[in-house]
Amino acid sequence: MIDSENKNEMPLEAHSQGLSRRSFFEHASLASTATALGLFGLAGTIRAFADQPSPGHDAIKDASATSGDVDILSGAAIAEALAVTTYTGIVSDSGWFTRIPDDDQGYFYAARQEEMSHYLLASSATGKASPFTTFYYPKGMFSSAQVTLNTLVSLEDAFIAAYLVGVRYFSNADLRVTAARIMGIESDHRTLARAVSGDIAPQDGGPIAKITGLQGVPENVHPPNNNGYERTLCLTNISQAVTALLPFVDKAHAQSAGFDTTKPHTFAPFTPHLATPLGEFISFTGC
Repeated sequence: MIDSENKNEMPLEAHSQGLSRRSFFEHASLASTATALGLFGLAGTIRAFADQPSPGHDAIKDASATSGDVDILSGAAIAEALAVTTYTGIVSDSGWFTRIPDDDQGYFYAARQEEMSHYLLASSATGKASPFTTFYYPKGMFSSAQVTLNTLVSLEDAFIAAYLVGVRYFSNADLRVTAARIMGIESDHRTLARAVSGDIAPQDGGPIAKITGLQGVPENVHPPNNNGYERTLCLTNISQAVTALLPFVDKAHAQSAGFDTTKPHTFAPFTPHLATPLGEFISFTGC
């Protein structure tokens, strides 16, 4: 148990200080990486809870999906497993976390639940779990608040851009709306992570004035909602987003990027409990 607000949380059975855009992308070509890691041969048809019929998922269960749909959802499952593991590490292993205000802590707890819900949705839609369950992080990830927030914002930048790929290329409107709904939550997470920076205690290097996201540019944390429009990062294919995550999922790429490979973190699925039923997923149709 991690979150005192979720006492019934149960595990599921398994089915550098500055991060730059270059550090994510420079170590592999997009096409060869996707092929070598075997990320996109996971399924020929999307299915959702095939053995557990649910009216809320009929739009996907009964649809004939494209291989591109499967690619995007498979990439999303990987990203969400990484997100869950990241938030779990923050609330479990970061000493600075215990010294931020309760409302800031509440953001991290809630984000962890939300990312787990996203993971279950993406993995159930393909019928496949994430092929990666061990993740690597930059040195100082859970000891330095600056590294944590830089990395977290970088990841949220990547997640937002990845879901925008889904908005652009999913083959049907229901999937496109679902991608937009998840992307909006990832945008919340990015803004809230930037808002926390001002509440970092002095003993932990705070208050933090600038956060460096995936584009490699230190940005003032005021205002925390500093985007007029979500950033696409010029991603046009989900394989680009997966490649951006390579240092987090592959030990060789982690070493090449200067990540800490001595302390891998393992994805531990659990049953999520969202903050309110009004914010839960009801249907792929958006109802």
